[in-house]
Amino acid sequence: MLVLLSGVSGAGKDTIKRELIKRMENVESLPSYTDRPTRPGDVPGETYNFITTEEFEKMIENKELYEYNVHHEHYYGTSRKLMNEKIQSGKIIVKDIDVNGVENLIQLLKQDTKVITIFLRVPKEILMKRLENRIDKPKLKEIRLRLNRFDYEESRIDMYDYVIKNNNLEKSVQIIQTIIENEYKLKETEF
Repeated sequence: MLVLLSGVSGAGKDTIKRELIKRMENVESLPSYTDRPTRPGDVPGETYNFITTEEFEKMIENKELYEYNVHHEHYYGTSRKLMNEKIQSGKIIVKDIDVNGVENLIQLLKQDTKVITIFLRVPKEILMKRLENRIDKPKLKEIRLRLNRFDYEESRIDMYDYVIKNNNLEKSVQIIQTIIENEYKLKETEF
C-alpha cells in the first residue's frame, strides 16, 4: 500500500511521516530524489536522495523516474526502482509529495497498487509563521515562492481521499495512523 502525503510547503508532511514511521511497525518512507541543497536536519537517503542537477537530468533521460517536477526551482522525483522494491517488500510506503506528483502516481500505480492520498491543510497565516520559524531560515523570496503555490495546491484537494486540517501534530498523526490501519485492513481496492 502506498500512502501519499501532500500539502503546501510547511504543512507538516515530513514531521508526520517521521512520526508514523516511529509509531507503526510496517511503515517505511520512500524519499524523493532532488537536486536541491541539503538543509540543517536533512539526512541523505532518509529526507531525500540528494543528487546533482546533471544526475537528475540523466535519470529523466534514462526514464528512471515514475514522475518528476520542478518545485521551488529544484527537481523532485520518484525512482521507479526504489518504488518497485518497496512495493514488493509488502511494507506500507509513506511518501510526501506535491499535488502534481500525486496526480501522476495515481494514474501510473492505482491499477496495481492500493494508493491512499491525504492532503494536509494549514491556514495561510499559520503557514507563514511556520516558514519564518524553520530551522533553515528561508529568505523572504523563498517564503513568497512557497506561499504563491498555496492557492494552486489548495485548488487540487478534490483528488484526495482524505483532507486533514493539521493544526495539532498529535491529533493529525493519530487520525492518519487510524486511516492507514483501516485502509490496510480493507483488501479490496474498489467497492
